[in-house]
Amino acid sequence: MAWQPVVKRSVSADVFEQIAADVLSGELSPGTALPSERQLAEALGVSRPAVREALQRLAAAGLVAVRQGDATTVLDYRRGAGLEVLPRLLIQQGTLEPAVARSILEARLHNGPKVAELAAARADREQLGAALDRTVAALAAETDPIARQRHALEFWDHVVDAADSIVFRLMFNMLRAAYEPALAALAPLMTAEVGNAPGYRDLAAAIVAGRPNKAAEKARALLEPATTALIDALDGH
Repeated sequence: MAWQPVVKRSVSADVFEQIAADVLSGELSPGTALPSERQLAEALGVSRPAVREALQRLAAAGLVAVRQGDATTVLDYRRGAGLEVLPRLLIQQGTLEPAVARSILEARLHNGPKVAELAAARADREQLGAALDRTVAALAAETDPIARQRHALEFWDHVVDAADSIVFRLMFNMLRAAYEPALAALAPLMTAEVGNAPGYRDLAAAIVAGRPNKAAEKARALLEPATTALIDALDGH
């Protein structure tokens, strides 16, 4: 591989991004020993402290193992990394990765109905109802496909808050972080779903009415058709 000189202001962050990209793309395979700190610093044109800081971040992300007095080795990110690597996996070298996009859509379809069910059981209905009404109205009035996706994300942000689950909140944060950079690429595929204002309105009504089973049903009805179509499109069907 060809290491590139670092030119960004945050030197250690750029070192981190270069190595992380090579690990996540598979160019650096699990078990590969990285060059020493000194060799990396020379190849990248940066200081050894910057390299050391980047390696510590890579280790914290579950991408490498740093052992004192031994070589830093690449780990299998599928075994040790967390959801924070999703944004980097979804868009690699400016290209949407279909397999990662499919996984995100599958997780969304699995989690969405449960989050809606919890929101219906736990929400402050008056406060949530007003927030969802505003969001659905904005979604219905919008014509720009990317802006519509943002309104849809705002809708689910309110629902996740109402579900009062820290695990679902953190999962949503990471899925959203992965999804947002791909809004433009996904816009043609998401048109049907984010254009379905009545579907969002029905889901909001079920949640605000405090009907957990109905909310889960409406969430699946909203998410499943577009998710299936998106997965088929990504798989080339």
